[in-house]
Amino acid sequence: MKALVAFILLILLPIHKAAPAAPPAPLGCDDPESEAAAEFAVNYINGHSHHGYKFALNRIDNIVVRPQGPNNEIVILELDLLETRCHILSPTPLENCTVRRFTEHAVEGDCDVKLQKMDGKLSVIASKCHSHADSSEDVLRVCPDCALLVTLNNTEVLSTVTAALNDHNSKTVDAYLRLLEIGRARIQYHPVHVVSVEFAVAATNCSAEEAKDNVEACQLLPDDQSNFGFCIATETKRPSQNLQVDCQLYGHQVPTPDVPFLSTSAGLVPSVVQGFTNHNLRISHNSPVASESSSSEFPSSALSAKAVAKRAVAEVAQHDKVPRPVGFVPPPPPCPGRIRHFKI
Repeated sequence: MKALVAFILLILLPIHKAAPAAPPAPLGCDDPESEAAAEFAVNYINGHSHHGYKFALNRIDNIVVRPQGPNNEIVILELDLLETRCHILSPTPLENCTVRRFTEHAVEGDCDVKLQKMDGKLSVIASKCHSHADSSEDVLRVCPDCALLVTLNNTEVLSTVTAALNDHNSKTVDAYLRLLEIGRARIQYHPVHVVSVEFAVAATNCSAEEAKDNVEACQLLPDDQSNFGFCIATETKRPSQNLQVDCQLYGHQVPTPDVPFLSTSAGLVPSVVQGFTNHNLRISHNSPVASESSSSEFPSSALSAKAVAKRAVAEVAQHDKVPRPVGFVPPPPPCPGRIRHFKI
């Protein structure tokens, strides 16, 4: 009888189900997981760029995570990057590349990158980047006499590049160098007239001495022997004329797995970008084999950095209406993240 009563009571008692687990808190832009994803994305961008300079992370503007299933999620990043002094052909690791100062007329990159994280491993589904130089007004406001970026096909720029390359080739006993591309050009007019240029070069199959007899016969080395380099030159026009040139060769580079080898056949060919003050960071990629069920395009639902910041400020303001202990400091908004260098 006691057993029957106990059984009936067991049936009648309310069944307490375990409360469903709360969804994980959204990632903040400065969380370690966000920074790891951003680092992967920046390395991908630099590894797939064939012109201009390497870019470094300045700020994570926004991050959106979409769960896709067990151990599978989509990560959408909005990134602000800044141009470094390392040309894209330089073997210098990004962490050792110096970000250009604001007064060097900085260039900013804006990137949207869509990643898939499956079983802890990241891969790129889609990416889209472009870059732009800071406004001349902003630079001159801080440094009235600073040299400003000019178009890469400016006649003074072309003249200085030609003079600098001829000067180097006339003084070296090593390989004859040819121009690959002009990377940067600035002109200062006051108090002195100075043209500053940076350009990428490649060694040919001729020595500088052999080139004197038949320069047209000098060809760029094949990919398996390629030797790239970089030159910085400054030509003072007034009050007195002076030319200073410094060229460094990197040596033959062995391609890294999963990164296309940067060579003349890979898209870096002798050229001058017409009418631009910098090599635009034009990266656009959509994986044809993306395993995500939805489109690889960037969704309109991904909030812009401004919208996220506005929402975060509103949330903090709402929370501040609740009485807080003396000395309480509200948590920082999840996005946008901290600025690592400076804001353009």
